[in-house]
Order: sequence, then C-alpha cells, then structure tokens
Amino acid sequence: MKLFFRQQPYWPLCMLLIVIVSGYWSLWATDRYVSESNIVLESPQISVPDLNFSSLLGGGGGGGGDMLLLRDYLLSVDMLRKIDKELGLREHYSNHSVDFFSRLRSVDIPIEDLHEYYLNHVSVEFDEYAQVLRIKVEAFSPKVSLDILSMLLREGEAHMNAMGQRLAAEQVRFLELQVAELNDNFHSARKDLINYQNLNGLISPIGSVESISAVVAQLEAKLATLQAEKTMMASYQSETSPAVIRIESEISALHQQIKKERARMAQQSGNALNTLSAEYQTLELKVLFAQESYSGALAALQTTRIEAARKLKQVSILQSPTLPEYAVQPRRLYNIIVFMVISLFVTLIMHMLVLIIRDHRD
Repeated sequence: MKLFFRQQPYWPLCMLLIVIVSGYWSLWATDRYVSESNIVLESPQISVPDLNFSSLLGGGGGGGGDMLLLRDYLLSVDMLRKIDKELGLREHYSNHSVDFFSRLRSVDIPIEDLHEYYLNHVSVEFDEYAQVLRIKVEAFSPKVSLDILSMLLREGEAHMNAMGQRLAAEQVRFLELQVAELNDNFHSARKDLINYQNLNGLISPIGSVESISAVVAQLEAKLATLQAEKTMMASYQSETSPAVIRIESEISALHQQIKKERARMAQQSGNALNTLSAEYQTLELKVLFAQESYSGALAALQTTRIEAARKLKQVSILQSPTLPEYAVQPRRLYNIIVFMVISLFVTLIMHMLVLIIRDHRD
C-alpha cells in the first residue's frame, strides 16, 4: 500500500482534498437562508378614447417589456446602493461569523466587487410563459433575506411608477403648450374673420353673392318677358307708340339694373363680392382649421391625462416574501458528492495518463 501511494501520489492527494472539502461543507460552511417571492406587474384598466392625434405620442411596450425593465432595475447598482444604505448590506455579508469562503472579504470593497457578490446572492428570473418574475434572495439571516426581498418589491414598484409618471408628465406638458398655442391661433383667426366682416359690412359675402345671383336671375326673366312683349307689339303698333316706348324704357332700365348687379358680384376695380367672398372663404377655412386643431389638442390632452393613470404600475404579489425557517443553502450533501465524483474522475484520468506514459517508456 505504501509503495502504491508512493508511485501514485495523486490518489492520497485526491482523498485528502475530498476530506477537506467534505469537512468544509459539512462543518464550516455557513448556512444561507433564501427568501422567495413571485410577482407580476399590473396597470389600472381605464378605457381611453381612440384618437388619432394621441397616436403621435404613442409608445410603450407590453407587460413583458415592463417586467424585464423591472428585473434590470432590481439587479442594478442603483438598487444595490439603496439596499446597502438602508439595510447595511456590506456589514451583513462581511460579518466575521460567516465562513471565509462565503463572506464578503471586506466592508470597503469597490462597488463593482460588491455588485458581483450581490448578483451571486440575488436572483431575479423572468418566466416568459407565465409572465411572472421569480425573485430569490440569499442571506445569512432569515430576517435579512426577508428585509432585502421586501425592499426590492417596494423600491421596484416605486421606480416603475416614477418612470411611467415622468414620461406621462412630459407628454402632458407638451400637449398643454400645444393647446395654449392652438387656442391663441383659434382666437386670432376668429378675430380676423370678425374684423373682416365689420370692415366690409357683410356677415357672409357668399350669402350676398347668392342673393344677388337670384335677383339677377329674376331681372333676366322679366327682361325676357318684356322683350317678347315688344316683339309682339311691333307686329301691330309703330315704334313711336306710347306702349312700345314704355316697354323699351323698361327694357333699358332692366339692362342697366342687371349690369349694376353683375358689377357688384365681379369687376376688375376690386371690392367686388367674388373677391370679398374668396377672401372670406380663406379666413373661414383658417378659423375652421384652428378650431379643429384646438378641439383635437384638447381631446388628446384629456386622453393623455387618462393614459397617465394607466402608466401606474402595481406589483401584484402571487407569493409573498417568505421568512425562511431553515437554511436551504448550501446543499451540503449534494456539493460533497459532486466534488467527490469530479475529484475521483480527474484523478482517474491522471492515473490513466501516467500508466500510458509508463507503457510507452517501457
């Protein structure tokens, strides 16, 4: 046996390592308590009118996107700093009552090293199928693991609400500025229209044009009747007869009146009703556009304010943070068996290599 150990020194070394590691896991390794919780994010169910204007400000992801954002925040350095400041994370994990290999090596280690240690003791996994976040926190005390997990839930919900409210507030501020600007444009356009009506003494040039067109049509109809009478009278009366002269006078007066009415509607010198009507239509369209824009902005502002309420996120707890009653970590027997199997396997490989080398030498 002594000769065997002399020729194969790695076997005693393997046995020694197995004894040491087994002693560490079974006697020295400090218990770690795990607090668990399962959560989902929910938003208030508020119906919002479907407005095209608000789609310009559209955005936002689905529930899965929010859950991933929450997961990243819970594992972030910012979250670590808050927990360390409130719960004294450094002091707990670097406590000298914890075994050397499990504890944090120093209270004053850089934040990068502390964050790496934090990620090894805090697990936040997103279950895509169930759309659930499964959170686990390991600590050397049941109460500390529960406190850390409770703070993660509280701060995570506050962060998601702050992020959503900040975006909603920016949208509301933008729309409020747009509403104020469009309100000024609407009142300015309406004032220009009223001033134009007062200046020209017309409520609606378009209505006046329609009225004059009707008058001209009536005059032309009367003119056609008189011309027919004149033609008939010319067949049996002379041109100097009083009746013919009267009809000619009426026809001449109608021609002048028709010419005058048509001049009111259109003439090259300006101030004709067609010019006034065109300018009036332009001003009326400006008022209509300003009114519709203002109305759309008001509706979009109201919609955005309602949407802001939907951006509130509530952490719905499917499983409340547990207060561990016994340590589930480390898995002592499992770790010993795994190390033993790996050690024996590696030693066996070394033994086979040595035998092969010796056979080649011989």
